[in-house]
Amino acid sequence: MKDKKVVLQSILSQGILPLFYWESPAVCLEVMRTLYRAGVRAVEYTNRGTAALDNFTMMKKVLATEAPDLYLGIGTVKSKQDAEAFVAAGADFIVSPIVNPEVAAVADKAGLLWVPGCMTPTEIYTAQQHKAALIKIFPANILGPEFVSSIRELFQDQLFIPTGGVEIDENNIRSWVKAGVCAVGLGSKMISKDILKTENYDLLYENTVRALKIARTVLSGESR
Repeated sequence: MKDKKVVLQSILSQGILPLFYWESPAVCLEVMRTLYRAGVRAVEYTNRGTAALDNFTMMKKVLATEAPDLYLGIGTVKSKQDAEAFVAAGADFIVSPIVNPEVAAVADKAGLLWVPGCMTPTEIYTAQQHKAALIKIFPANILGPEFVSSIRELFQDQLFIPTGGVEIDENNIRSWVKAGVCAVGLGSKMISKDILKTENYDLLYENTVRALKIARTVLSGESR
């Protein structure tokens, strides 16, 4: 059983949560290796295609030897069935775009961190009732940092991570951190479709190192 607190701390300490999906298993593995080499220790692979479970299962097996200290979670989990399948495949944490109590129950039974997506105070409250230690603000590009600023007083001890449209830009990430988030989710802005198509792992490495540096700089500045 994974220690939820250790997994959560891994996400918080790196300040970003990279997320992606791609059909090719070979490309997926190289992306993971590149992220790991850049210093990432927690990654969300998204359940957004038919190859997701097979690719995830393969990556868990290979990375268990190559990167034993890397936590690989599964994202875009909307159903109990999918949650159970990925728990069986060794998921280290579960991320959802919605608040589904059945998914929460599967994660809780497995002792895993569950990160549901919310865009209203009611959804945040519901997520809290189902033990969400970390809540995803989604879609972040629609809600914006102002949303987090305005609801932070209502949920003072809750940890938030925005996903969707966050930029690898110090001003952008700073605006989110000032609003009250503890880390940021980075998908296509860091792991673009162009990078995946052209297998440009050098650019991915550069993006990742830059994102980690910005996030850690901004977060350490805000915590002083």
